[in-house]
Amino acid sequence: MRQLRHFAALAENGSFVAAADVVGLSQPAFSRSIQALEHSLDCQLVDRSSRELRLTAQGLLVLEHAQRLLLGAHKLRNELVQFNGLSAGELRFGCGPTPAQALIPEALADFVRAYPGIQIDWEINHWDALSKRLLEEQLEFFVADARDFLGDPLYQVQVLSPSIGCFFCNSGHPLLARASLTLSDVMQFPLVAPRLSPSSRRAMARVSGRGDFRATVECGQFDAILRIVERSQAIGVATRQALQAPNERGALVELRLDDLPELRFSYGIIRRAGKLVSPAAQAMIAAIVEADQRQGASASGASQ
Repeated sequence: MRQLRHFAALAENGSFVAAADVVGLSQPAFSRSIQALEHSLDCQLVDRSSRELRLTAQGLLVLEHAQRLLLGAHKLRNELVQFNGLSAGELRFGCGPTPAQALIPEALADFVRAYPGIQIDWEINHWDALSKRLLEEQLEFFVADARDFLGDPLYQVQVLSPSIGCFFCNSGHPLLARASLTLSDVMQFPLVAPRLSPSSRRAMARVSGRGDFRATVECGQFDAILRIVERSQAIGVATRQALQAPNERGALVELRLDDLPELRFSYGIIRRAGKLVSPAAQAMIAAIVEADQRQGASASGASQ
């Protein structure tokens, strides 16, 4: 495993000198480690006739397996540490920009209070990038629109409370001067939204009467969407839960449309099917479910 770590470092850093420095060995000692690995595998891993570092075909094959073995060893150590009471270890998970606005920060606050020793790597990205990271085992789970993962045998989905979608604008927008608004009024202005999943795009297309729905600006950072809407006549697309906290200072206004049916977004916790998650991931998932239930109860009370 030590030699495989050295070989992975060589492939990542592109030179013997840089890789030796990263792993804390002298260059001669590092070269001997790579040679010993080649001898034990009975093949040449590096093309030494090239001025630039290039892996042989066997080297590429060994690198693929080495990365998988090293990741598995790291996960094993991490999960064993966590079984001692979640006093140490790490957690890697992701979510889309909308859950990142309210749900996940609330759940993370609960988690950090309960388990301050866990190192957390939280990635905010769009749904397709997160699904690739999950399948590559770079994440233990992610939270995003669940509809495109339901029924897929690669994924296990735990559906959360439905979220109500809305259009919003800045407090000085010309649309606010009208006594009534329709969807066609809104569609006259540029739209700014997170990158939507196929199911969400189809739902928005049905609502808007278009064959397909694409926002004028698609952005993975919700704060950037808010800034664009605050400083222009663009119309934002979000959920009411995500919009609630940023709108406390009154700079943004939800648009109430006379002909808009209720927009529902279905978010969920998405995991690899048949894969166990670490104790830290289990605790974080429980925190997300609890935060989701609190937010759902709060939204029901507000609507009444």
